[in-house]
Parts: sequence; C-alpha cells; structure tokens
Amino acid sequence: MIKQEIKCGLKDGVPIALGYFSVSFSFGIMAVSGGLSIFQAALTSLTNMTSAGQFAGLQIITAGGMLLEMAVTQLIINLRYALMSLSLSQKLSGEVTMRQRMVIAFANTDEIFAVAMSHHKELTFSYMAGLQALPILGWTAGTACGAAAGNMLPAAVNSALSVALYGMFMAVVIPAAKKSRPVLMTVILAVFLSSMLRYVRFFSGISAGMSIIICTVLASAAGAVCFPVSEEDGGNT
Repeated sequence: MIKQEIKCGLKDGVPIALGYFSVSFSFGIMAVSGGLSIFQAALTSLTNMTSAGQFAGLQIITAGGMLLEMAVTQLIINLRYALMSLSLSQKLSGEVTMRQRMVIAFANTDEIFAVAMSHHKELTFSYMAGLQALPILGWTAGTACGAAAGNMLPAAVNSALSVALYGMFMAVVIPAAKKSRPVLMTVILAVFLSSMLRYVRFFSGISAGMSIIICTVLASAAGAVCFPVSEEDGGNT
C-alpha cells in the first residue's frame, strides 16, 4: 500500500518536476550573474522551493539590500503558503503525524498544492512524499544546471535565457487578466507603481527590495478594497 502511494505520488509529480527544471534553469543563470557560486545557487533552491520568493530575494541580494527588506519581502510574497497549508491540512489523513506535516509543509508549492487538492483520495504521507520528491529534485537540479551553463555560455545567450522568467510570469498573469477585470486593474496598478518608483527621481532613494514591498502591498490592498469578493456568487467578482 505504501509503495503504491509513493508510486502514485511520483507519477503525479513528473510534470511539475519538468516545469520546475526549466524555470529554475533561468534562476541559476541569474544567480551566477549576480555573484553567487553554483553551490550557493543550488543550495538556495534546495532550501527554499519558492520561485517568486527566490527571484525577489536574489534581486535584493544583488542590489545590496538590508536583511529587514529581505525578511519583509519574503513574508509578503510567501504568505500565501500559510493559507494553502491550512487548506491542505484538512485533506491529510488522520494518520499523518505533526512531524510528517512539517515535512510536507516544506515543499507545499502552488503547483504541488493544486495537484494534491485535486487528488481523488485522502492524502497520505507516502503519497505527498512521492509527489514532492521529483519537484524538489527538478527545482534544485535545474538551478545547478543553469548556474553551470551560466559560467560557460556567452553573455548574449545568458541575457536571452534570463528573460524566460518574465515570459513565465506573463503566461501566468495575462490569461487571468483577460478573464477578470479586477485582476487586470490590479496588474495595471502594480505596473504603474513599479514604473513610478523606478523612473521618478523623487523615489530614487528607494531600494529594489522596498519597491517590491510597496508595490505588492499597495496593489493588493487596492484590489481588495475596490474589488471585494462576493460570498453570494461563490467568490466571483
């Protein structure tokens, strides 16, 4: 039974691992370009498992930001994982111990959460271990390969590959923005705030880390106030 659960989890985790490898490859290239070694880049991915958080953190590191900026930025960006973990815990088997729940929480990423919640049966520790194993490996291996390639590939190729991250973000945001006016308006506001903090001379003293915090908080707060979720229509605005 345990072997079957692990096997099922591994099978469900293959597509996630492949996607993680390609995205983390870009992170590895950007990491070595920012001054990190291959080992440091791979260790960062192995111990964090958060794409948006890692890219934002890397930006703060390369900009020489403060530890407080790093802490607040990671708190805001990764706060969603706390809510996802609360939801996931309701589907876990009663046999899953507290220690096992803590292990599962380490790699409870957006994609793993989505697959786990759509699983047709109660979630066991064996299934979750199998589901998370390959994505962790793919994320870490992709970073290491990207970091190694970044030291060998020409600068022009590195620059082109590093754009892949922004393409991924656009692929995630644009479809949602086309279907939802609140999402579109929130994205536009975030872009406007980011551009203003970047190009208006009055805000030139604001660091990259603080800019991320300001844009995230203000855009999300404005979206929540202007486009509140209606309970009557099942969460659709």
